Amino acid sequence: MLSLIIIATACTKKIKQQEDEIYSRHLQAHIKLTIISTPIPESKNEMNLLILNDGQDADKLRIKETLDSLFRKKLIGPLLVVAVHAGKREDWYGVAGKPDFENRGKKADKYAAFIDNELYASIKKKAGVRSFKSVVIAGSSLGGLSAMDIAWNNADKIDRVGVFSGSFWWRDKDQTDINYTDAANRILLSSIQQSRKRPHLKYWMYAGLQEEKSDRDKDGVIDVVDDTKDLLQIIKNKKVCPAGDIVYVESLNGQHDYASWSKALPGFLLWAFGK
Repeated sequence: MLSLIIIATACTKKIKQQEDEIYSRHLQAHIKLTIISTPIPESKNEMNLLILNDGQDADKLRIKETLDSLFRKKLIGPLLVVAVHAGKREDWYGVAGKPDFENRGKKADKYAAFIDNELYASIKKKAGVRSFKSVVIAGSSLGGLSAMDIAWNNADKIDRVGVFSGSFWWRDKDQTDINYTDAANRILLSSIQQSRKRPHLKYWMYAGLQEEKSDRDKDGVIDVVDDTKDLLQIIKNKKVCPAGDIVYVESLNGQHDYASWSKALPGFLLWAFGK
């Protein structure tokens, strides 16, 4: 269980990793977790928390090795990573309450409720902390879309969000539909544009220039870059945070894969948990 890794890492200077599981009433499923932790500080309230989507791919992201390197160099603070394995990925990830035009993301609301109501409370209880120094949620691709949606709607618990190549193209109408427009039919962007929430969040987003060839608006910029920049512009226009709380990272040779995302990971961890 999660409590075991907390006790174990208190007695060693090594990064620890183990597998765990939690049952979700919301999703009606047993959900696997990969737990990675630095040594626990004397004051547990100095511990940071990273909730990571697509936890089944934590090894591909090289998060343990990267965390070990940065922590040994004393570049980041104490950190507990809870990497949530995806079940029915195209059902669980998306925008809560707003499935896409193919009815994908139909359980995104239940997944968000699992993170907010079940996982977070369980982590706090087992870690024995009243509150973490900071709470961050992150993900890549469709998991990044999910992370952004969950963060925006749960800023009472989450301080920062990190997105690697987010699927912000997620739409409620096929782009071949004659009535499709970017402004109206990209679900998350439209949702945040219309939102009255003013969450106190900090944002880190990454896009690679070699991720795809798709360019819906024929402006010479691939969609993953356009969609990410458009989302960040909406956030900036809403003036919900200082400009310095938004970081956008663009990689000239970055592709839509874990090899590229793992190269960007150290910069994200330093931004989120750096000393």
